[in-house]
Amino acid sequence: MAIKEFHEKLKNRKTSAREAVSGYLEKIKKENSVLNAFLEVFEEEAMRGAEEVDSRIASGEEPGGLWGVPIAVKDNILIKGNIASASSKILGNYRAAYDASVITKLKKAGAIFIGRTNMDEFAMGSSTENSAYGPTKNPLDTKRVPGGSSGGSAAAVAAEMSMAALGSDTGGSIRQPAAFCGTVGLKPTYGAVSRSGLIAMASSLDQIGPITQTVEDAEILFNAIKGKDIYDATSTEKNTSRKPEDAKMKIGIPEEYFAEGLDGRIRDTIDNLIEKMKGRFSFREISLPHTKYAVSCYYIIMPAEVSSNMARFDGIRYGARKHGRDLAEIYKKSRGEGIGLEVRRRILLGTYVLSHGYYDAYYMRAQKVRTLIKKDFDEAFKEVDLIISPTTPTLPFNIGEKSSDPLSMYLSDIYTISANLAGVPAISVPGGNIEDGGKDFAVGVQLVAPRFMENLLFEAGKAVEEER
Repeated sequence: MAIKEFHEKLKNRKTSAREAVSGYLEKIKKENSVLNAFLEVFEEEAMRGAEEVDSRIASGEEPGGLWGVPIAVKDNILIKGNIASASSKILGNYRAAYDASVITKLKKAGAIFIGRTNMDEFAMGSSTENSAYGPTKNPLDTKRVPGGSSGGSAAAVAAEMSMAALGSDTGGSIRQPAAFCGTVGLKPTYGAVSRSGLIAMASSLDQIGPITQTVEDAEILFNAIKGKDIYDATSTEKNTSRKPEDAKMKIGIPEEYFAEGLDGRIRDTIDNLIEKMKGRFSFREISLPHTKYAVSCYYIIMPAEVSSNMARFDGIRYGARKHGRDLAEIYKKSRGEGIGLEVRRRILLGTYVLSHGYYDAYYMRAQKVRTLIKKDFDEAFKEVDLIISPTTPTLPFNIGEKSSDPLSMYLSDIYTISANLAGVPAISVPGGNIEDGGKDFAVGVQLVAPRFMENLLFEAGKAVEEER
């Protein structure tokens, strides 16, 4: 069930929180040994939460919209008392000392956390193959990746092992796995949702967001977790309003996103969708000229921030510690044995671009390009209300196919990275289907809006669902 449908049935006593949670737990027991979407299931906690919800309803309380909703949580979002390993050996025994702000809000709203989901280690990857606990498999075809780094969350929702999930998005890590698994994924505006309690990867790019079955579910969860937070100075409370209801929304089609490298079947599917939507929206071609620099820019800024953020994981302050003769040896052993290859690659690259003699040539130049990418969006949104594009250039690739080719893997996020660099909100919605290798895959359609205009994403996203 979608969240709203479940709420109505719960309110009318046609189902119970216990029944819902039990059903999802049973599905996890059947499916997770193959998919590896969950690293840990909070069975006892979830059942206690369900019984509490049912007891409150039985006593006459009116259930809130998220009461009893089973939600999976990416393994880099802190839940007090539970392990939060970021799918890394170095944090394999770390238990959170406090709740992430989004968790606090969802607890108050009555949601139930059903387990923590697998991910690329410290959110570094596009396939959920970089986890220290093994890869997650795509429920649509277990030979293929679910995307990443929030692949476990996307797979959990797609396989109906949770009603919804939380993920984090640094360069597409919610939207890309949502597209690969046929779910909805929202990256909110930078600052719209608190990052307090999120294990940081790249602090100027990270955002927590929902992965859901429907656009309406994404809207419900976003409204529950958004808002200013005293524990995150970058968070803000900003309300925006829809343009006049009688004005037909204008949607831009960026020529750079439909160029060479895009699977022709994905292009055709989105073209067909646009044709169907022309009665409800007006479309025009636009240009985002600095898009071609987005991947290069991202893979300078992101590793630089990774290098800084990863310094805290040294075997002393957090997580697993290896014994050594002195402090230097403890650092080397703890990090050497506790951190995976992709994370090491990004630390080394980030340390290099921040080093003396290279800072101006790489990092500062990348920041200037980031400003140009942001200006592209600002200029585009003077002409259009939204931008439409593919979420990914290809359908899900096979497990192991790109493991030895990091550059090819990085290009999986070519259409999603720019939104993070510009700080604008974006959503991936299934916009059609393609049969490939005897399997049916949804095509992710990405919608991008001006900052703090998530309401436009929800309006257009619901139209995509109706027309697909």
